[in-house]
Amino acid sequence: MVGPFGGITAATMVSAITQHPECLGSPVSLTVNFAAGITPGAYTLNLRAARTNRSTQHWVLDITQTQPDGSSATVLTGTAMTALPRDTWALNDSPMPQVPGPEGIAPVPTPEALVWLARYELRNVSGPLPAKWDGRVASDDHHTASQSQLWVRDQPARPLDYPAVTAMSDIFFPRVWLRRAHMVPAGTVSLTVYFHASAQQLAQASDDYVLAQARAQAFSNGFFDQTAQLWSHAGALLATSHQLVYYKE
Repeated sequence: MVGPFGGITAATMVSAITQHPECLGSPVSLTVNFAAGITPGAYTLNLRAARTNRSTQHWVLDITQTQPDGSSATVLTGTAMTALPRDTWALNDSPMPQVPGPEGIAPVPTPEALVWLARYELRNVSGPLPAKWDGRVASDDHHTASQSQLWVRDQPARPLDYPAVTAMSDIFFPRVWLRRAHMVPAGTVSLTVYFHASAQQLAQASDDYVLAQARAQAFSNGFFDQTAQLWSHAGALLATSHQLVYYKE
């Protein structure tokens, strides 16, 4: 609503880091803050390794764009961390929910106007968009009222990588729409993604479906926060994310 699909912008940051000749290891975390909508046209991505340790590396990044008056303005800021994988004890305390598989669920039609949405194949499991935009408050069950579950994969299909997982972490429509059935303007202002999958696990997932789940925590003063999880079709936890979203009354 105020710029391009935030997931693609965040994915561009991850792509830039992983292609950087000084990159150490693979992405562990990313935080991007959308200071303003990126307008059509060129932009400059500034990226530097702020510190490199033996097994971790910390990155600082931003995007600037030339304004109509010729000045340069910052439209995005962010930080990231990469790390070399280490063989340690591991446990997943967020197992994939038991849900119907994607094969028996019809794909969601995508509006032609939303070009970025047409780049995905979506199959809703629960928590779809409201059938009527009547402003009603959703279920009083606060555990599930703002929750959505859907199967997603790139369209056309492509093997998963860290940029793809980053973009999928922002695939969800605003939770305020689901909670209130009122289509108010909304947009992500800050997105953090934590990567749990190794490059080997992403390779094993290939171009298969990913189960994506998201729900909000609280709505107040024009902002709400949202947590999300992504699992491979085989049940591996690929990433978790947290974001803050602006909405207008």
